[in-house]
Amino acid sequence: MADIIMPQLGESVVEGFVANWLKQVGDSVALHEALLEIETDKINTEITAPAAGVLSEIVVPAGQRVRVGTVVGRISAANTQPTAISPVAAAESAIAIPEQHIQGLPAASYPSRRIAGVGPISPVVAKLAAEHQIDLRQIQGTGLAGRVSKQDVLRFLAEGGRTEAQVAGATQDLAETAEPATHPEIGAVSLDHTTVVPPAPTPVVGIGEELRPISAMRRAIAEHLTRSVQTAPHVTTVFEVDFGEITAHRERHKGEYELQGVRLTFLPYVMQAVAQGLRTVPVLNGRYTEAGIVLNSLIHLGMAVALDDGLLVPVVRNVEEKSLLGLARQVNDLAERARARKLAPDEVKGGTFSITNHGVTGSLFATPIINQPQSGILGIGAIVRRPVVITHQGSEAISIRPMCYLSLTFDHRICDGADADRFMNVVKGAIEALEH
Repeated sequence: MADIIMPQLGESVVEGFVANWLKQVGDSVALHEALLEIETDKINTEITAPAAGVLSEIVVPAGQRVRVGTVVGRISAANTQPTAISPVAAAESAIAIPEQHIQGLPAASYPSRRIAGVGPISPVVAKLAAEHQIDLRQIQGTGLAGRVSKQDVLRFLAEGGRTEAQVAGATQDLAETAEPATHPEIGAVSLDHTTVVPPAPTPVVGIGEELRPISAMRRAIAEHLTRSVQTAPHVTTVFEVDFGEITAHRERHKGEYELQGVRLTFLPYVMQAVAQGLRTVPVLNGRYTEAGIVLNSLIHLGMAVALDDGLLVPVVRNVEEKSLLGLARQVNDLAERARARKLAPDEVKGGTFSITNHGVTGSLFATPIINQPQSGILGIGAIVRRPVVITHQGSEAISIRPMCYLSLTFDHRICDGADADRFMNVVKGAIEALEH
C-alpha cells in the first residue's frame, strides 16, 4: 500500500485545495501518472502516483482544503479490494447540520459538513452555497457517491439556478452548533464562537446581467494585487525607447535560433537590459522591510504570462549569467508550460523583479502593479514604427523607427525618482546600443 501525500509546494505554501480527482477508486494507475489537481494561491498543479497499482482509497475528496503532509489517498496492489472514501476520515471531518440550515450556509463551513438530504459537502461547496444562497437539494451531484461538487454548483449557477433566501435565524443557530473554523482568516466564525460574520450579500442581478463565480486563481490575483497597492506607494515613470537595433539583430538571427528549436522574441533582449539596470541600481532588485532594505545579488526575473482565466508569473533565474540563446530557450519553455498549467511550484516563486509584456495585445503603455515583495516591475508596450527625430554627428533628421514605451513602476519607499530614472536610462541605453 502506498500513501498519496500532499507535497510541500514551495516554502510559503502550507496548504491547498483538492480541486479535482483525475482518477476514481478502482482505477488502475501507473507510476508517476497524474492522480489529482491541487490549487494553491500561487499555482495549480497535479499530484502524481508514487507507485503503480489501483487507486484503492480517496481520503480527501475534491473541494477540501488540505495541509502539507496529509494523506489524500492510497494506492494498493491490483488484487486489493478498493474502498470509496475513508469512512473514518469522513466522520472526523464532518459536522452534523440541521436541515433548516442548508439554504444560505454561512462561509464558516471550512471543515466538511454532512447535511440531511444532501450528504457530506466540501468546504468550497459550503462557501459557494453561502455566497449565492443556494438550496443544495436542488442540485444533482455528480461526485463520488452522488456528492455535490464545486463543478456541480458552478454549473447550476451558470444555468441560472436561484433559490429564495431562507436564512432568518440561521446565523445565530450556526454559532451554537458549528465547530470553529480551521482557517479563521477565511471562515466567519471566531475561535471562541462569540463572533459571527454573515456572508457578503449576494448582489442583485438585473435584466441582461450575469453573476459569474470567481475562480480560485482570479480571487488570489485580486487579493495579491490589492495587498500590493495597499502596501507600497506606487510610482510609474515612462521612457520612449528605440528598438531598431534589437529588431535588426532579431531579423538576422531568428532563423538560426529556430534551427535550434528556439523562438527568438524581444523579451530576452529586454531581460538582458534589465539585468544591466539592476546591476547599476541594485536597490530595485531588493525589497523593503521595516528593519532595512534587503538587497539581492542574484537577478531572478518574473515574466507575466496571460492565461484564459488569469495570470502566472514564472521566474527566470540568474538572468545575469545567461546568454541571449539561453534566455530565449527558457522564456519559451516557461511560457509554454505556464499556458499548459505544467509549471512546478518552485518555478513561480523567488523572483526579485518582474516584467510584463502588455504590448502583445496592442497596449502602448501601462502602469503595472508591483508583484510583492518585489520593488519594481517593467512594462513593455507595443513596438510601433513611427517617424522620430534622430541626431547623428550633430545633424538632425526624421526617420521611421520601431519605437516602444517602457514603463517602470517602483516602490517609492525603496528609492526616489532619480534612481528609477537612472535605472531606465541604463535599460534604454542597453537596448538602443545593443552589443551583439
